[in-house]
Amino acid sequence: MSLLDMIGPVMIGPSSSHTAGACRLGLVAHHLLGEAPRRAVIGLHASFAKTGRGHGTHLALVAGLLGFLPDDPRLPQAFLEAEAAGLKVEFRDVDLGDVHPNTAHIDLHGETEQVTVQGSSTGGGVIAVTQVQGLGVNFSGSNPTVLLRYTDAVGMIARIATTIAADGVNIAALTCTREMRGGQALLATELDAPLSPQALAFFNHWPDTNWVRLLPKLMDG
Repeated sequence: MSLLDMIGPVMIGPSSSHTAGACRLGLVAHHLLGEAPRRAVIGLHASFAKTGRGHGTHLALVAGLLGFLPDDPRLPQAFLEAEAAGLKVEFRDVDLGDVHPNTAHIDLHGETEQVTVQGSSTGGGVIAVTQVQGLGVNFSGSNPTVLLRYTDAVGMIARIATTIAADGVNIAALTCTREMRGGQALLATELDAPLSPQALAFFNHWPDTNWVRLLPKLMDG
């Protein structure tokens, strides 16, 4: 058991570790969008829908979308900050099926980019991201994570792993999901350190790759 398990995360807002988790879910969408957010539709499932306002879930999710960390003093004014930033947010109660009760589905739009993220706050400020762009993933934000969407082809995972190794970075874990053989695939690779800009640019120039994002480490420790 870690100190985080006993005392919870450093955060601003009501005394609920799920506030920190909700903020980190918003941060995942913020970083994956890659530009200033302009419109968000957030679906809240089960406990998030029923108790979210009392725990500051709505505020925390919006704060994350704006790029605020869980201990940012602006978190309690997230709605006002969103209005000032030109971000319009709509909340909906949704049934996402057999998932963790503290789960949110985020559909985030910028001027030119769009991203969907689904994930859960599992307690202690910890999150589990389970879906990006409609495809299954499994990462927590505790490590830098590179996500690549590409056309499924033989040897793609090997090529990606070789490029990461050539950049001097070790792979901690990875998940890969594809729509169908030869269809769109999404690889989420957790790393021991961030990739260099050169490695990311190299991925972006591959003809089969159509979306690349590097998510920074979102958890302490």
